[in-house]
Amino acid sequence: MTFTKPVLISGGGIASLLLASTLRRSNIPFIVYERDASPIFRAQGYRLRLSNEGLDAIEKALPPEKWETFWATCGKTGGSGLVTIDPLTGETLSQGPDAASRPNTGPREVLSSRDGKVVGISRGDMRKVFMEGIEDSIRWGHHVRSYELTADGVRAIFADGSESEDGCLLVGGEGIYSYVAKQLSGGKLKVYDLGSRGIHGQAPTAAFKGLGEGVFRLVDEKTVPGHKIFLITNVRPQDMDDPNVQFGWTMGGSPGVVKAPNNNYTLIGKPAADIAKSLTENWHPRFKPLFEQMNESEAAFWKITCSSPDGVPEWTNEPRVTVIGDAVHSMTPAGGIGANTAVRDSELLGRLLAEAGEFRDGITEAYEKEMRVYASEAVKTSFNQSVGAFGTNIDLNATIEPRDV
Repeated sequence: MTFTKPVLISGGGIASLLLASTLRRSNIPFIVYERDASPIFRAQGYRLRLSNEGLDAIEKALPPEKWETFWATCGKTGGSGLVTIDPLTGETLSQGPDAASRPNTGPREVLSSRDGKVVGISRGDMRKVFMEGIEDSIRWGHHVRSYELTADGVRAIFADGSESEDGCLLVGGEGIYSYVAKQLSGGKLKVYDLGSRGIHGQAPTAAFKGLGEGVFRLVDEKTVPGHKIFLITNVRPQDMDDPNVQFGWTMGGSPGVVKAPNNNYTLIGKPAADIAKSLTENWHPRFKPLFEQMNESEAAFWKITCSSPDGVPEWTNEPRVTVIGDAVHSMTPAGGIGANTAVRDSELLGRLLAEAGEFRDGITEAYEKEMRVYASEAVKTSFNQSVGAFGTNIDLNATIEPRDV
């Protein structure tokens, strides 16, 4: 490789860290700039379900030994259908994308990806595996606010006004609050707040014994009249009897159901745990342990956001700057599509850089052209599924702007 300047990566999420792992495998120099002070600074979020496309991208991107570690870390759950349950009665309803509103007929929603199993991993575990072996190239406490092009490179500009060293390329991977995405696209890349809010929680495996093995969706349409409360969780038998393991769940509600104190959705811990317990106090005893035994310190709020369902817009290509993951295509949690699309970005961009052998004009243009096709389809699918599952809708005035927290 003849890269004389490093690839600069803004953000230390899963897409950025996978890209960094890919670059290390190809001996391409890079630096990751992450705004958090350390890898344990914030809650890591819910469990991610990996599709065939996502797994294929990760396997191609990682060195073989790192892939083996990643695969061993993933949980594998039997069954290929999403079981929908009425949490008030404990009754199993159906399987399929609209199982909460129809009888036990119709096709099943297939969730399995490899070996007939539903493959999943927590966001925190994924970050940990991707981070292994590249720690020396991560700079914590560096929040990228903008960038400037130089005579033959690019520099990131941080929130304190300081600048990075010269890089050959800047990749914005800092999520929905990306300053790089806004500057690069001239404001064309927008993220919309769909109004729905939720809570992530964790509890010891013993709390899940009443569910059995599988992927479960609980849908409550009675506790808050005119609104939905839903919960999704994944129970893996191989971990069920390990007291050191916790399973996660994520709950949410249609707009107006989950309300954080003072509208502060950065709160973690007891405030989120108390709201989750309050909303589920009338649920069937089969599900009570998920909340009674929850690890309150790990509870965290989340909000449903989405890029424009019209697809990824076009902007004037800048050869030395591009974007990956949520920074370019934020998605709802419906269908588990977002993370799988993000890792495809990382594999594609990393492969194009490795094939070029050096930085050259045309790499980011080729990446963006291919990414727009699969990412636009994914955003549309995610948005449409969210409308049906969560009761969300889009307000073109409710855009999310880059911010410093």
